[in-house]
Amino acid sequence: MTNPAESLVDLLDLEQIEVNIFRGRSPQESLQRVFGGQVAGQALVAAGRTTEGDRPVHSLHAYFLRPGRPGVPIVYQVERVRDGRSFTTRRVTAVQQGRTIFNLTASFHKPEEGPFEHQLPPARVVPDPESLPPVAEEIRKHLGALPEQLERMARRQPFDIRYVDRLRWNADDIDGAEPRSAVWMRAVGPLGDDPLVHTCALTYASDMTLLDAVRIPVEPLWGQRNFDMASLDHAMWFHRPFRADEWFLYDQESPIAIGGRGLARGRIYDVHGQLLVSVVQEGLFRSL
Repeated sequence: MTNPAESLVDLLDLEQIEVNIFRGRSPQESLQRVFGGQVAGQALVAAGRTTEGDRPVHSLHAYFLRPGRPGVPIVYQVERVRDGRSFTTRRVTAVQQGRTIFNLTASFHKPEEGPFEHQLPPARVVPDPESLPPVAEEIRKHLGALPEQLERMARRQPFDIRYVDRLRWNADDIDGAEPRSAVWMRAVGPLGDDPLVHTCALTYASDMTLLDAVRIPVEPLWGQRNFDMASLDHAMWFHRPFRADEWFLYDQESPIAIGGRGLARGRIYDVHGQLLVSVVQEGLFRSL
């Protein structure tokens, strides 16, 4: 069986079919729509493949326009907006079956020394990741065994996810809960040494748990679902180099939910408390 981390690297390895056109696989899964993190990660790969490779991405801004269909390839068309002395800008359009499903703009910056540095410390002290159980283990402990669909998903999951706070299973568990969540994550195997792969893998992971923070005050994260949710837009700022196959803490919160939309923001730290990435996303929530 292929290691899920190897499968993720393969998923991010796009086929170039023209100078600025790439094609990505979309695995056939039981999900209703393609996972948004997959589309964002593949789009960023396409953008990065059209640069010289000496300028890491420092920010991306994206919109999820239509749900993608699992099992159908996605074509990524890259526009070379700007190649400056310090910054490079790319715009990517993701097309599936003739329809635009996703737009992304990414900016790449030539590394340079700044005149000063500062960083606020992490907002909370959390347990070490190795002291926490993997999420699949927590679910098995509660249910006795994973349902068949969850078991298949767990075997294919490219990231080890460990929730800092205990999982909530019923209405009593969410009573008084604040819209906050934190998880430790890392790829389940080595991702190689290409920095672009690590950046795109973390972009993939950044869409996995972020909207949890919006849901926590209103329904348990596990168990029966009362709301359908979908990512609307996504923005990331990359501050420091990192490896996505080493532990990183994803601290998430939702400052507001109103009008069927919830805003979530996340800060990603390494094990030493250094801020690596900042993330903001808005999601759509509708009753089932």
